[in-house]
Amino acid sequence: MWSGRFNEPTDAFVEAFTASVSFDQRMAMADIQGSLAHAKMLHRIKLLDDTEHTDIDNGLNQIRDEINNGSFEWSVSLEDVHMNIESRLTQLVGNAGKKLHTGRSRNDQVATDIRLYLRDAIKQILEQIRYFQAGLLDLAEREAETIMPGFTHLQVAQPITFGHHMLAWFEMLERDHSRLVDCLVRMNQLPLGAAALAGTSYPLDRHYTAELLGFDLPCRNSLDAVSDRDFAIEFCADAAICMTHLSRMSEELVLWSSAQFNFIQLPDRYCTGSSIMPQKKNPDVPELVRGKTGRVNGHLVSLLTLMKSQPLAYNKDNQEDKEPLFDTLDTLGGSLRAFGDMVPNLITNRDVMYQAAKQGYATATDLADYLVNKGLAFRDAHEVVGNAVAYAIEQGKDLSECTLVEMQGFDSRIEADVFDVLSLEGSVNARSIVGGTAPDQVYLQVEAGRKLIS
Repeated sequence: MWSGRFNEPTDAFVEAFTASVSFDQRMAMADIQGSLAHAKMLHRIKLLDDTEHTDIDNGLNQIRDEINNGSFEWSVSLEDVHMNIESRLTQLVGNAGKKLHTGRSRNDQVATDIRLYLRDAIKQILEQIRYFQAGLLDLAEREAETIMPGFTHLQVAQPITFGHHMLAWFEMLERDHSRLVDCLVRMNQLPLGAAALAGTSYPLDRHYTAELLGFDLPCRNSLDAVSDRDFAIEFCADAAICMTHLSRMSEELVLWSSAQFNFIQLPDRYCTGSSIMPQKKNPDVPELVRGKTGRVNGHLVSLLTLMKSQPLAYNKDNQEDKEPLFDTLDTLGGSLRAFGDMVPNLITNRDVMYQAAKQGYATATDLADYLVNKGLAFRDAHEVVGNAVAYAIEQGKDLSECTLVEMQGFDSRIEADVFDVLSLEGSVNARSIVGGTAPDQVYLQVEAGRKLIS
């Protein structure tokens, strides 16, 4: 395609080294979609006659069928998905195929194809997030009254409900969803028509092409249009945050399913055994997602590093944007699919979690709040409860197991009703505030969540 300028063919090694068709052919449908719109626009402005437009349209649709049925022959010598399709189109329709590239460069063509491809892929990921969230809401509703220990520093802090914990995961995913929606807004501008970098002298109707392809508007600056990869970086950043959330969930699933915690059981179909230890049930899926998070984080750094020293406009460096982007899409999509099916089907060991919540003096804060309501300043109440906990530790029992006489030894304002707040049920039910862990609040948040994602 550039032989007129050169005196010798490209070296065979260089040809293979610079080719991208092995990985960018996955954008074939986006490339055809963009070319169909470009041809329609060229016909509209009279740069293609009726016959040429019809031939191009039919040729591109035939190529789409060939790719879908596996009969299309990809060639490394044609370098990338774009030239492979254009070459085949020219074979099919002759001179009309050569006219398709009027008014565009591979620079704006590539930038358009990536946006088309990524836009559709993000929409699928948004659906996967919603599917996972729906499962979390079902699980939260089912376990709204299941009491478990809440942790800070991985030490027992206060009793919470398992449903409340699942809603925390829901909120993490909701922010992920919001970020990706924002990413779609910023990337939904059309580079096509920017040509190599300076625009074109042909009277292209870029607004019409944008309308055909579902873009909000054409990119306003041709130089920026062909060199910008912010949208890919932004997606990878959003994906890295989402994978970090999944990794934190993974860590808790791994801990909770261990013999030492025994809070939950993961479905057998999402676990594996050991080749030597017959008793093992390994949480491989959460562990693998936790590991894949580093992979996605690395892709983000790769794209940032790729772009950091590039002068405007397009440079061959940008060929390296696709593999990390594609792998990020695959990794995030696979991780969300696995969690969307696995987590809602886990089994909770409610009695184990309840007994664990009794350990670590989880209701100590409730005793402090009780004393505050009796007129004691919080800092003084904090000291009183600290002394009570130290005594209980020495006696080897929970605060709720102390007698009223023992409790009154720490402060005379303590009365028999103290045992209502020292129970796990009393503790969680008392936190009936917006965003609190009380079962009635969990039910309300589940209802609100379903309205949000519907």
